[in-house]
Amino acid sequence: MIKLKHILIVAILTVVAYSCNRTGTGFVDNFDHAGQSIIDNDSLVKFLTNHYFDDAIDSIRPITAGQTALINDSRLSSQQVTEEEVDYTLYVFTNRVGTPDPVKGFPTVMDSVMTKYKGYYLSSSETQVFFEERNSVIWFTLNGVIRGWSHGFTNFKGGKNITNNGPITYENDGKGILIMPSGLAYRNTGNSAIPANTPLIFYIRLLDLIENTDHDNDGMASILEDPDGDGDPRNDDTDSDGVPNYFDTDDDGDGRLTKDEDTNGNGDLTDDDTDGDGIPNYLDEDN
Repeated sequence: MIKLKHILIVAILTVVAYSCNRTGTGFVDNFDHAGQSIIDNDSLVKFLTNHYFDDAIDSIRPITAGQTALINDSRLSSQQVTEEEVDYTLYVFTNRVGTPDPVKGFPTVMDSVMTKYKGYYLSSSETQVFFEERNSVIWFTLNGVIRGWSHGFTNFKGGKNITNNGPITYENDGKGILIMPSGLAYRNTGNSAIPANTPLIFYIRLLDLIENTDHDNDGMASILEDPDGDGDPRNDDTDSDGVPNYFDTDDDGDGRLTKDEDTNGNGDLTDDDTDGDGIPNYLDEDN
């Protein structure tokens, strides 16, 4: 089962492209992302003020006769996200959190999720413009998708697999809407289906997840390979070899695999410090 889990993770990583990662490419982006963040949030607040969630059709609709605006709906929450030193507000509408069976927790930004979704971009006239739908299940690793997804999915849990000789089916899965500024999506570049600087709206279902994803199979969950403690393991590269720790089987570049640096054999890499310098062996090339 463990081998299958890691095979699945590798398969996911081979088909999912990393988003917004320009470190070391020589690319200089002079676009005012902080200013665009303010513009997008103003647009989103206006949209949330002028629209409501219609439970009868399971969709966001314009207010016509005194319905409760999304901005005042108790099911809407906001989440503060900082990316590349710019602050963004991500809005999350929760239809249901999800009741996983067997019991699992919430995914982290490094875990893998099984989902279905429908995507829209928000036009200047506050219209939801459809651009993509996935009706069959698909796996994504949350460190390799747009950041609005990475953070948004952490608010939901999975459900119970009730598949019986047919399509993969879940019940009581996480269900909601992710409403995000362009800075947490395709930014000032857009893509073939989405204009640049456009907020996005995703109707999502979280069916299942792999907890404590370990991308490099070194014995430490990827979310914990974050020595600088900023919550983003993507920017931690202890041995400066161009491979972040969560993908690097030898984090400190000392020629010894990270998983073999558990000298006391208790399964915890963080408390092994042979030379007593305050740096655990797996991050210390001179131990």
